[in-house]
Amino acid sequence: MCGIFGILASDDSASELSHMQNMGNAILHRGPDDHGYWSAPDKGIALGHRRLSILDLSPAGHQPMLSACGRYVIAFNGEVYNYRTIRKELESTPYFVDMVHGWRGHSDTEVILAAIGCWGFTATLDRLVGMFAIALWDQQEQALYLARDRIGEKPLYYGRMGGTFLFGSELKALRAHPAWRADIDRGALCLLLRHNYIPAPYSIYQGVHKLPPGKYLRVKRSRDARVGTYWTLPDVVGRAKTHMFEGSDEDAVDALEARLREAISGQMVADVPLGAFLSGGIDSSTVVALMQAQSSRPVSTFSIGFHEEGYDEAKHARRVAEHLGTDHTELYVTPKQALDVIPLLPELYDEPFSDSSQIPTFLVSQLAKKHVTVSLSGDGGDELFGGYNRYFVAGDAWQKTSRIPLPLRSALGNGIKILSPKVWSALASIATPFLPGRYQHMNAGDKLHKIAKILSLQGQDAAYKQLVSHWPDPAAVVLLGYEPPTVLTDPPGGLAQKNFVERMMLLDSISYLPDDILVKVDRAAMGVSLETRVPMLDHRVVEFAWSLPFNMKVRNGDAKWLLKQVLYRHVPRQMLERPKMGFGVPIDNWLRGPLRHWAEDLLDPVQMKSEGFFDPLPIQEKWQQHLSGGQNWQYLLWDVLMFQAWLRKQ
Repeated sequence: MCGIFGILASDDSASELSHMQNMGNAILHRGPDDHGYWSAPDKGIALGHRRLSILDLSPAGHQPMLSACGRYVIAFNGEVYNYRTIRKELESTPYFVDMVHGWRGHSDTEVILAAIGCWGFTATLDRLVGMFAIALWDQQEQALYLARDRIGEKPLYYGRMGGTFLFGSELKALRAHPAWRADIDRGALCLLLRHNYIPAPYSIYQGVHKLPPGKYLRVKRSRDARVGTYWTLPDVVGRAKTHMFEGSDEDAVDALEARLREAISGQMVADVPLGAFLSGGIDSSTVVALMQAQSSRPVSTFSIGFHEEGYDEAKHARRVAEHLGTDHTELYVTPKQALDVIPLLPELYDEPFSDSSQIPTFLVSQLAKKHVTVSLSGDGGDELFGGYNRYFVAGDAWQKTSRIPLPLRSALGNGIKILSPKVWSALASIATPFLPGRYQHMNAGDKLHKIAKILSLQGQDAAYKQLVSHWPDPAAVVLLGYEPPTVLTDPPGGLAQKNFVERMMLLDSISYLPDDILVKVDRAAMGVSLETRVPMLDHRVVEFAWSLPFNMKVRNGDAKWLLKQVLYRHVPRQMLERPKMGFGVPIDNWLRGPLRHWAEDLLDPVQMKSEGFFDPLPIQEKWQQHLSGGQNWQYLLWDVLMFQAWLRKQ
């Protein structure tokens, strides 16, 4: 795990070493163990690398790395888990025979270079199993290639500033170059208010982009640039629906466990201490159980807890850890410890990002880093196996009401909204002991009001967009605002419209998962120089999950049915049967309490008016309603606050 950065410029001086050093120093946290630079000033190209040493700790793993044939130079961030298999395959090829010195070390980077030399760039991408962001200079073609892994675990930004093309793992690397000139993109700001993140290919800056997952970019000094695709999830889903898994339930459990074991085994390879995050939920418990089943020593596991009621998962994680026999470390976080993270967020996330679970994610990463350098995570299980609560609440509501004429549905939604979210939450708390687990929610009134809003919409995609939106009309809040097109405005085909839950799972997997969940984990962990790996997102597991009949993922309202059957082979069912919890913090109460003065300063209407990005009036209305307790606007307010806090740091 590392950080990469570089330049392709029409002006030879743009690639000077001092500029590269500044870019590398800006992302020191991504690679504190080593650094390197390679340049060909007459070609305007320079590549840089910051190294967090995980595999081949010797100088043989130093980057940027030149291929044995001399044609390619690479700067690589990530891990390729099947590199040993590829290495063995390469050893039987004529290309390897021509490698005068054979292998110089045992890093995956060297194997990637040899594979590109043997099979070419895009054919190599097809063979890689792992997470990665790659920058490759082809000295023969005089072309720069950038590529990102299939699901989007590793980040990669790029943009052209005048005659200088810049790229890097984080925006701060690009900003460190003197050619940097970029204004805030008001369209991206609108997307932040809708989603709480800025989806690819956009960034907060005009003309600066995120390379989307499964894509590669070919750039030449002549400014010629072409984006290509080597893998897309909608294509996978389309193929899977014509080649569905046809085995029995037991066959499916065996097959899923085998694939997960294979993915986890590959991701447990490291030359440094390794552990795992453990929340005690289905996903992380499955990962840890299969790690422990393949380990000769206790796996190091980490969890954090909160004293606030409804936010503590540490006790559940502790029970799972005791049953599996892991070497478990937990930390109960005080409100002060959590609040102390907030000033770090603008620098940590580099652009406005307002998923408030960024706070506990940073804290558990900080805890793990004291003991290990690599930590496995259970992310991805909800999107693959239908685990989010909203799938069932919205799916059931849509199934039961979609055939009702639109005027009647709208009337039903308006009827729900007669009672405030606070009243509905109070009623839900009384009814909770009598409800199935999937209907037991924190902030039930807020969720019910969201469902009420989708009842007045026509079509699944419109309903999904409403369901995942924070501000319903961001352009009315952002001055001169507009919303650029996204996957939600031009959604892919590939799923029968009758299954709203699978539709939501697909859209989450190509938007929310890479642009929120994986961003959150990568920046929080790399902020403390911790590598994270996500075995559920091994593309072989992803492709298998989409080949499964829906009733193997969700059965009789039971989410993650098949994944649970794997886990129940290792952990008793009764240890895991409880309502799903989010990995969150009580932002709603903090905004009314210890964060109130901080928030009021950032939301000062005079200051906001002078900055010129927001109309203060609707924001102040939400703020006053939140303070009074009449409405919980924590998510909408946190979107604005994270932008304001980020803006103050610019």
